[in-house]
Amino acid sequence: MQDAPLQLRDLTRRFGETLAVDGVSLTVPAGQMLGIIGRSGAGKSTLLRMINRLQEPSAGSIHFGDTNVTALRGRALRDWRASCAMIFQQFNLIPRLDVLTNVLVGRLNRRSTLSSLLGLFSAAERAEALAILERFDLLETALMRAGQASGGQQQRVAICRALMQRPRLVLADEPIASLDPRNAQVVMDALRRINREDGLSVLCNLHHLDTARAYCDRILGMRAGRIVFDGPPSALTPDMAREIYGVSEAEFHSAPQGSLAVA
Repeated sequence: MQDAPLQLRDLTRRFGETLAVDGVSLTVPAGQMLGIIGRSGAGKSTLLRMINRLQEPSAGSIHFGDTNVTALRGRALRDWRASCAMIFQQFNLIPRLDVLTNVLVGRLNRRSTLSSLLGLFSAAERAEALAILERFDLLETALMRAGQASGGQQQRVAICRALMQRPRLVLADEPIASLDPRNAQVVMDALRRINREDGLSVLCNLHHLDTARAYCDRILGMRAGRIVFDGPPSALTPDMAREIYGVSEAEFHSAPQGSLAVA
């Protein structure tokens, strides 16, 4: 069922006295590409990690269709993490293994750990992985060690691995932050492709406002753990950018990345 909405209700995460995410409520319709922007420390990564249950909410609830995600435990929680694929800034591949095996690892949750680590994947699984690599112009890298691939290739391999999980939605945490502009475009094209062609909801934390405007159906702006903007790209005006970042859009783009971090 890929047509389920994602619903967050008063989702909150505390780290000691710090409110990283402060009572966030929103509904993400099925098939939407949602960009989340904000300064470093605004709560973007914590929000995605709570949806995947890599971090536990301090309060509030997460629902996906009829599933209460916040109540999942054990095998049901592991199944959710497989269905809610995460793509990270640093790729999280296994550098010494070849690209094909890294993609096949996406099936880890659906088979025994031992058989996966020993490379005992079925012919059908290998064919599926190769087809996904070919779809994203990576077939020629299948037998290359993942650590030898370029950054843009590695991130696309991570996307292929996510698809191998057969997810119901995709979470991407700053997926292009470490890439040059050309590779960033290739990766964003790949994310938009799975959104459009596979009908998957994609929630993507982004640093660049222009990228969010170009690729996303809807943009959320976060500041100090709260949503301060929620609308279409056309509504992200210079005044709204100032509200989100505390500086003008021109000042934001001219500042070194990371220099606008919040302690």
